[in-house]
Amino acid sequence: MNSKKSLLIIDMQYDFMEGGSLAVAQANELIAPINQLMELDWDLIVASQDWHPRNHISFASSHMGKTVFEEIILTGERKQRLWPDHCLQHSHGAAIHAELKLSEIDEYVLKGQDPAVDSYSAFFDNNHQKKTELDKLLQARNINDIYVVGLAGDYCVKFTALDGKQLGYNTFFISDATRLVEPTQADVVRAELEKNGIEVIRVADIN
Repeated sequence: MNSKKSLLIIDMQYDFMEGGSLAVAQANELIAPINQLMELDWDLIVASQDWHPRNHISFASSHMGKTVFEEIILTGERKQRLWPDHCLQHSHGAAIHAELKLSEIDEYVLKGQDPAVDSYSAFFDNNHQKKTELDKLLQARNINDIYVVGLAGDYCVKFTALDGKQLGYNTFFISDATRLVEPTQADVVRAELEKNGIEVIRVADIN
């Protein structure tokens, strides 16, 4: 039986793109390769979106005296990196970039809606207590293989890949269809993914 496969496009939102409040370097360079990927034969294409309330716990502005990119310790010894306000619900910054082939997207998954917990992964919140709709959507289409792309490779794409593998999907991280917040960590991210059984591939490796 042929494996069914899904392309997961992670957080290709204006706030993470050029000019956004939390812009990832060279993020706009992903539009062309992701559009190229979307033209291939997928059983399901899903796009995720950060969808934060104004008082979200990940915002530095929610913590008096704290600064952007500082790391704090939350209740329960959880670490939280603090970010600029980004991807506010219903804002332009939360929208997926219009140069992507939006008509090819079958489903959308929203994450990070709970003000009290961050959600890097498109499957779970950072506490692994609440799931998004993603796993249910994939199961409904009998998906076996997932291919993750988008932003950012060292945060939301990485954690989506790790959770997908843990849930039993054959998981592929497409390295040239993602960009990292900290590009110097590329080798560290790759090693972590491969240690967990995730295949790191390139766009050209996909038929």
